[in-house]
Amino acid sequence: MAFVIAVAQQKGGAGKSTLAANLAVALGEAGPVALLDTDPQQSLARWHAIRVAQGHAPLRFDTPAGWRIGSALDGLRREKGFVVLDTPPQVDADAARALRAADLVLVPLQPSLPDLWASEAMVAMAEKEKRPWRYVLNRMPPHSRVAEVVLEELARRKSPVLDARLGNRTAFATAFATGQGVIEAQPRSAAAAEVRALASSILALRGQ
Repeated sequence: MAFVIAVAQQKGGAGKSTLAANLAVALGEAGPVALLDTDPQQSLARWHAIRVAQGHAPLRFDTPAGWRIGSALDGLRREKGFVVLDTPPQVDADAARALRAADLVLVPLQPSLPDLWASEAMVAMAEKEKRPWRYVLNRMPPHSRVAEVVLEELARRKSPVLDARLGNRTAFATAFATGQGVIEAQPRSAAAAEVRALASSILALRGQ
């Protein structure tokens, strides 16, 4: 059975699509991966089109919407490996379908209180659907009082947060612009090490 990971956050600019692309590429080192883009903005679809045009290693890719989300996931779930799902940036029926089918919901969170507040509705939806979820700290600066405030608030709320974090690095944007994951574009970079640590955290949660 495939392990389904939904990347969900309703605030624009949180790095949701970049996280989904990089996680899919990294998990590909551990097994087959399918990447689904259900976000109407279709950022992953454009990334994938660049990937194909540049001749990079193919990924199984689809852009289901509406009732097709459930049927696409039902088919993929029967296979081995992983499904990474980029969800709509709003709390709606498509987002609910995506979260309902997920084994794990990842909520990318930039270190700011507005981002934390914006995540609350998606977290509430994950909990309503009784899906396990985790925050993924994204675009973390090396030193920031604001980041410390957010971390303190997460600790106060006892929110589940993955230990693996992604830094505020240009390598992510550069890799995305060329249709790659950062572990492909800059395999020895700090950004690549962070993505591999994130993938390892996911594998640990899955129990492999």
